[in-house]
Amino acid sequence: MKELFVNFDKCLGCLSCEIACRVEHSLTKNIFTSIFESKPPRKRVFVQFYQNKNIPLQCRNCDDSPCIKVCPTGAMHKDERNVTICDEEKCIGCFMCVLACPFGVISADRKKVIKCDRCPDRETPACVEACPTKALTFEEVKEFSAEKRELAASKVI
Repeated sequence: MKELFVNFDKCLGCLSCEIACRVEHSLTKNIFTSIFESKPPRKRVFVQFYQNKNIPLQCRNCDDSPCIKVCPTGAMHKDERNVTICDEEKCIGCFMCVLACPFGVISADRKKVIKCDRCPDRETPACVEACPTKALTFEEVKEFSAEKRELAASKVI
């Protein structure tokens, strides 16, 4: 199973991931026309500047998923990809999931919630493809761990 990883040292804070996310979740999927849509597209990734670092934040699909635990209608649930998603038909807009999210990445949109869905119609999430420095990657945990070990070993020599 692939996961979305962030290398905070590589993030420039360019917001390309935020823009790509908005466009991917627009009706037209076009950067130029999406801003004129009747319901402007909302981002699901947030670049937060903190202590001289740019930190891209999006849903981490927690194993214990506090947002799922507090959802009174079952709107928040895991899909077949093990990604936490919100069923808009079941969502009553109580925003308990917003309160429970430890990362603050679930937001409100017209009495419903929106959050990262890992771009289910794409092989790689739009934010990852748009990142010019590859600060965001979408890969198997084993591969990511192996790359980290190799980098750590290279610093020893």
